[in-house]
Amino acid sequence: MVPRLSEIPLQRIDGAPATLAEYAGKVLLVVNVASKCGLTPQYEGLESLYRKHAADGLVVLGFPANDFKGQEPGSNEEVEAFCRSTYGVDFPMFAKLSVRGADKHPLYRELTHAKPVPTFRMESAASKRHAALPQDQQAEVTWNFEKFLIGRSGEVVDRFAPEFDPQSPEIVAAVERELVKR
Repeated sequence: MVPRLSEIPLQRIDGAPATLAEYAGKVLLVVNVASKCGLTPQYEGLESLYRKHAADGLVVLGFPANDFKGQEPGSNEEVEAFCRSTYGVDFPMFAKLSVRGADKHPLYRELTHAKPVPTFRMESAASKRHAALPQDQQAEVTWNFEKFLIGRSGEVVDRFAPEFDPQSPEIVAAVERELVKR
């Protein structure tokens, strides 16, 4: 039996064990992050979104992954130091894991199973590349900074391609829509 999202064992960036059960009743934005990517400045938008809506029940969760061109090469300690000192990241960060391929972490296996296709901007280059992939590869995380939105009930309600900045109207609207649900 596959564990529910809330029961999947995780590890915080400091090595402490964790699960998503700690965030029961919250709206979660799960993001695979990287420190040496062209999208790394999205940390700023993620932190801003978190600070703006934390009191309303939003929690941004960062999961460093080195799955794309070695863009997260550092240790957990190095990743944490970079995020805190460069972007003032205060949202919860977790230990590095794999978000695709044979060694995909169970959390990402469940997230991609729940929402196999991310939302892309209409007619973007990324959407065209994704559509050209073989069917069995279309559920894989496409790149760093892909975002999964989990509602208060624990259900994956949205998945956004990396091209969506955390401050984009689409993400902000989706987050705010989930925050008003009780």
